[in-house]
Amino acid sequence: MAALLLDGRALASEMRADLRARTDALRTRDYAVRLVVVIVGEDAASVAYMRSLVKAGAGVGVEVDFEALTPDADEARVRERLTELGADPSVHGVILQQPLPPHLAIRRIADAMPAHKDVDGANPINQGRLAFGTGADFVPATPAAVMLLLERSPHRALSGARACVVGRSNVVGLPVTLLLMARDATVTSTHRLTCDLARHTRDAEVLVVATGVPDLIRADMVMPGATIIDVGTTFVDGKLVGDVAYAEVAEVAGAITPVPGGVGPVTNIALLRNVVTAAERLADGLRRV
Repeated sequence: MAALLLDGRALASEMRADLRARTDALRTRDYAVRLVVVIVGEDAASVAYMRSLVKAGAGVGVEVDFEALTPDADEARVRERLTELGADPSVHGVILQQPLPPHLAIRRIADAMPAHKDVDGANPINQGRLAFGTGADFVPATPAAVMLLLERSPHRALSGARACVVGRSNVVGLPVTLLLMARDATVTSTHRLTCDLARHTRDAEVLVVATGVPDLIRADMVMPGATIIDVGTTFVDGKLVGDVAYAEVAEVAGAITPVPGGVGPVTNIALLRNVVTAAERLADGLRRV
């Protein structure tokens, strides 16, 4: 039997209506919700992403602006601008878009991100709260999207489930592992160089894959009935594909996200939800440092 399709577009549509109601309520209090994205240089993929985010924000009542610093902007200049945005009362969310130019390192800059406006969870304060299970103010958007889609799967409650995360990045793999552990799943963290990867993936009732390696996961690597979340996005011969060989794995899995149309649409909405939450907290004087 073919797997249940976990439709990211449908979920994003439902969330969009809720966010619109929340921004309308803020507007009645003279709060116009605003996100600023800082880009260093002019990375083509980042600019394309920003355009899609501007459109998504307009649909839910969030103004999305992006500022391009010059490609040679040094660490001090980037930190200065992030600090200025943190102090600007008209700004409710701030993102430093990655990738950064080679002369900049996010690890040396992330602490300058205003924690109460850090809507993509890059500041070490929010990362630390996530790691310690004490409630991060803002969960990074893609991991948040993964968890929202897992909640859509009727096949497996996360508590007590055997989960495997393929991918260990600070952006997706590690936060997803921590979020699954916080939901009482038993989590195995792997990556594309793990010896006998299939032994781990076949044992997983919940499998999250985020490696950027097209078709890494094949049908014989999946437990029948498992829930599969495919975070990968790679263009192959002009077509967007994921890390999971969708056609064959969908015949084995119990539930699966497509690429495109799975994690991607939910990611933007999860990010905008963080922005709205930040605006609500600032409006209510609930800023936490």
